[in-house]
Amino acid sequence: MITARGRAAFAVVAVVVALLAGALEFTRTDSIGQSAAAFAGGLLAMAVAGIALSLPGITRQGLLLGGLFVLAGILTWTATKRPGIIWAVLAVEVVVFAVWAWPWLRSLRSLSRLGTAWLGLAYWFLGIVGAVLVAQWKVAGQRVAYAGVFTLAVLALIALNTAAKRRGGAHGKDLSVGMAAAILLGIAALLLVGSGSLFDKVHAIPDNASAKMMTDRFWGGPGLFYHPNSLAGLMAVAGIRIGFDRAMAWWQRLGVAALAAFVLSICESRTGFVFAAAAAVVHLGVALWKRHEHAEGLDRRWPALAVPFAVIAIVLTLGGGYQWVLKDRFADNPGDVTSGRTDTWRQVWVDWKHAGWAEKTFGDARTSRAVVKRLDDGNPIEGPRRQLNTDNAAVGAFRRGGVLGAVAFLLGLALLLWHAIRRRPDGSLPAAWFTVGALAVVPTIATEDWLIGGTNGAIWLLLAAGEARTLLRRDEPAELAPEPQPAPAV
Repeated sequence: MITARGRAAFAVVAVVVALLAGALEFTRTDSIGQSAAAFAGGLLAMAVAGIALSLPGITRQGLLLGGLFVLAGILTWTATKRPGIIWAVLAVEVVVFAVWAWPWLRSLRSLSRLGTAWLGLAYWFLGIVGAVLVAQWKVAGQRVAYAGVFTLAVLALIALNTAAKRRGGAHGKDLSVGMAAAILLGIAALLLVGSGSLFDKVHAIPDNASAKMMTDRFWGGPGLFYHPNSLAGLMAVAGIRIGFDRAMAWWQRLGVAALAAFVLSICESRTGFVFAAAAAVVHLGVALWKRHEHAEGLDRRWPALAVPFAVIAIVLTLGGGYQWVLKDRFADNPGDVTSGRTDTWRQVWVDWKHAGWAEKTFGDARTSRAVVKRLDDGNPIEGPRRQLNTDNAAVGAFRRGGVLGAVAFLLGLALLLWHAIRRRPDGSLPAAWFTVGALAVVPTIATEDWLIGGTNGAIWLLLAAGEARTLLRRDEPAELAPEPQPAPAV
């Protein structure tokens, strides 16, 4: 990681990389103006990488955990037509997570107590049962693979937290710092490859139907694309993890806040905006609620409380939010600010009513990810049909796990929120970022699948890391507690 001595060397590297970005853009456009813009974009990307690598408390395990999930999420949009690449990353995850999670059985007891486990894992196992009952063997096999990699990821979180406690006492090391750093590095990579069109009105986009209707939103650049909603969500959760932690330097917190305002503006993501706005309100509410008490990591000074609202104000004004917050995304569906999501949810209900008892109970078993297909998806009537996500965590759990999946989702959400606000035996609250993140993500359930994980599951995994650390610290076994120190001689 970047030390005080290494900052000068990193600054030189940053300038060189930015110059290369500018030179590459000049060879492509033969425009000095575009080259200068790409140079500025490259500098911004390297500044983001610098913040990420300078965060205190980064662990290699946390960085790799977060990095693999961020990479898998980006590849779902970059390598859409080459699924083998995505499966290769998942295979690497299986190996890495399996090693870290060993011995697996030791962590299973804690797994069932995590709300995030019920949110992000239960529907996979229910879906396996449903696929077997209707003899969809290929779907069942694929779901076994998905369930395995994501279960091992959570088991690894539990095992690494336990190992950290054994080495370092009650506090140990926080994996979420490295995961937040990995998210920032992913954002930096997207800004760098997209530096050529970063400040343009028309951005580079991947080759798919939905992207062609959203060229005004930032996706990244050639060879590395990510959906603007997902990118905005990652920025919001990274801002929560870093911005609401007093252990971070003031310039790191302020830098992430400024970056959040910029990324939310160029992504034009309503859900990301709602996530960030909810975090600002929750942070203020918790601070006022606990203004006379000590709350771990909670900064109650007025500048810290005001900065999140300043981010929201900047997005709404300078970032043009007043134009796109209520904008109709698709001209063929005027008046629908959900961008066609309501039609997808309606199709989920229609499919469920026509399904057999097995799929009603355990979820749709036609595809491994239970994607939705409807006639009015924007493609020609003769097809092919687009594979749509539910873009609603509750509907997604119902689609993938049936009635039991919906029940598991409600149970998991209740557990997550309880763990986010419940006091520890010593009377203290969980880390402020985890409380804020868990409460603020609730409004996004309505329009995104963030809370139920999956290949694009970095937000879910970061919340799982916070919840696992909170539970393991609360219920620390006596043999792992710090030994009492003898009283000093008088």
